[in-house]
Amino acid sequence: MEATEQDPLDVDAIRADFPILDREVSDGQRLVYLDNAATTQTPEQVVDVFSDYYRGYNANVHRGIHQLSQEASIAYEEAHDRLADFVGADGREEMIFTKNTTESINLVAYAWGLNELSEGDAVVLSEMEHHSSFVTWREIAKKVGAEVRYIRVDENGYLDMDHAAELIDEDVEMVSVVHASNVLGTVNPMRELADLAHEQDALILGDGAQSVPNRPVDVKELDVDFYVFSGHKMAGPTGIGGLYGKQEILEDMEPFLYGGDMIRRVSFEDTTWNDLPWKYEAGTPLIAQGIALAEAADYLDDVGMEAIQAHEERITEYAYERLDEFDDVEIYGPPADDRGAVVAFNVDGIHAHDLASILNDHGVAIRAGDHCTQPLHQKLDIAASVRASFYLYNTKEEVDALVDSLDAAREIFN
Repeated sequence: MEATEQDPLDVDAIRADFPILDREVSDGQRLVYLDNAATTQTPEQVVDVFSDYYRGYNANVHRGIHQLSQEASIAYEEAHDRLADFVGADGREEMIFTKNTTESINLVAYAWGLNELSEGDAVVLSEMEHHSSFVTWREIAKKVGAEVRYIRVDENGYLDMDHAAELIDEDVEMVSVVHASNVLGTVNPMRELADLAHEQDALILGDGAQSVPNRPVDVKELDVDFYVFSGHKMAGPTGIGGLYGKQEILEDMEPFLYGGDMIRRVSFEDTTWNDLPWKYEAGTPLIAQGIALAEAADYLDDVGMEAIQAHEERITEYAYERLDEFDDVEIYGPPADDRGAVVAFNVDGIHAHDLASILNDHGVAIRAGDHCTQPLHQKLDIAASVRASFYLYNTKEEVDALVDSLDAAREIFN
């Protein structure tokens, strides 16, 4: 499928970079991979960079004068510069590498939250938050006696911004909201939320796990104080994620972890912290993962983030319309033309886990369950849902395979 006016990506050329998409599963079925909101596949270019590190200059960073250590240190430090540029940060001082989005949120919650929140303060979340935000902030609030408030999600899957304005008052110290929902596909108005937070002298954290991979993100335009994301959702390796933070805030915060490399000087009496971002990267860091993540950012920019977003919107809209043809399918979230690359749904009379198992028999890989959003599923009054999620290498033909496979499930349960 060459790039066209309707679809700006040459998907056939892109798929050639992902040999896993050619494999057969389930007794000879061609793999249809539609679980990208959980983890995207990794192109050969990123795999090569990862293996090049171990084959060519595997050494610890910041701790050696020898050549391998110097090469590894330069590549790792430049990876911070690359990811800072990818999300619009000012420089490496504002880009901390973590294991994933979850650890990034925990870093902020413990390093900032435990020191800044107290009884009488409030944290504002939304009803569509991932457990990594929902649970973390609630547990921190319990420790310090703070209140947690939740912005309502309306019947169409959007945040109730009038409710947000009511909740974000002078008692609020932190607003933590997902940029794009991993269930509803809702893309939230982060700049508007940031403005509401800053009007009350509160900070805002944006969860970019489902937005950094598939649309241009500029943290300065969004005016967020923190922004978090995962490498394995953006064509990168597992075990690496990013935390953007405004430099002046990161400098004032205390470290989350203590140990080697995050210190400048240690005596029997005292310790002083290292410069940013190393202040928050204790111990031997995620060297190979960080270098490979920089290559993933290069890969995505070479394809073009605007083109990726346009392609995914086209595929998602097509999937929504195909699924919406059936009376027994209920789709959750905003309309087809106003969502991220996620379609969560249920088929009447078939449990989500059963449906996913039958689709797997036909080579179609989707996610089933609550997608780490149990409170949202409670609000939707469902125990679970199935979720198809799309990326730059997915095609309309794969959507057709998903829809066609639903007939097999209907036959079994009818």
